[in-house]
Amino acid sequence: MAASSSSPSSITNPPTSPGDVSDVFQLIQAHQEKAARLPPIEEIRTVLDHSVRGMLSTFSQKHEGYPSGSVVDFACDADGSLILAVSSLAIHTKDLTANPKCSLLVARDVEDRTDLVITLHGDAIFVSENERAAIRTAYLARHPNAFWVDFGDFQFMRIIPKVVRYVSGVATAVLGSGEFSAKEYNSAKVDPIAQFSKPVTSHMNKDHAEDTKVIVQHWTSIPVDSAYMLDLDSLGFNVKAGYQGNTFKLRVPFPRRAEDRKDVKTLVVEMLQAAKPHTG
Repeated sequence: MAASSSSPSSITNPPTSPGDVSDVFQLIQAHQEKAARLPPIEEIRTVLDHSVRGMLSTFSQKHEGYPSGSVVDFACDADGSLILAVSSLAIHTKDLTANPKCSLLVARDVEDRTDLVITLHGDAIFVSENERAAIRTAYLARHPNAFWVDFGDFQFMRIIPKVVRYVSGVATAVLGSGEFSAKEYNSAKVDPIAQFSKPVTSHMNKDHAEDTKVIVQHWTSIPVDSAYMLDLDSLGFNVKAGYQGNTFKLRVPFPRRAEDRKDVKTLVVEMLQAAKPHTG
């Protein structure tokens, strides 16, 4: 199982008492630097595929020479291009019609500036009529209640990627950042296990919160008072943990790569069984 430290876990409030600084924080740093995770380009591709909202930046037509920002919903098509449903009345639609160059910024956790932030630069083009049905289906798969896409003033646009940048770990001990070409981004695969994040994490947080804490403590050797499962992929899962009033995020690798949803359950059970003999 290959490990990559290019997209590190983030720490919202590092432990602040003298003992914690010398012990817990060092444990977190040492473990997280080696924790197995998806290669950055696969993580980026996966996060974008499962995201639904971002900050669109365009070249303002009304205020020439200045950028304009809009919060927009989006979906990804099969090759990772971003799909927007835009109204002809919207300022960003007018901007893109005049100048297709734009960027879309997506934060995995908008409340945590140290977590993964992705900026995709590209050109926005209107979707042709013969593609509309397929694009509409892809968009509604992510936004099932977006009935307005069938209104007369709405059209679909696709942002064709040119460059994808990322940064994570700002203000933490480890910083990951980089840039990928459109070819690298388009050829990256969406992690097949990430699609199960919501049902699995919801179940664990609702019915097995104590078990998650036990697993985290055993498999990371980091003391935690609580552990809330955030998301997962083929190589492991991420949690928001609490310890003595501080909160921080941890990456918890699986013992091996998960093959399917059933295998995720098998792995979690195995991790819990391994951890329980060590709990008092």
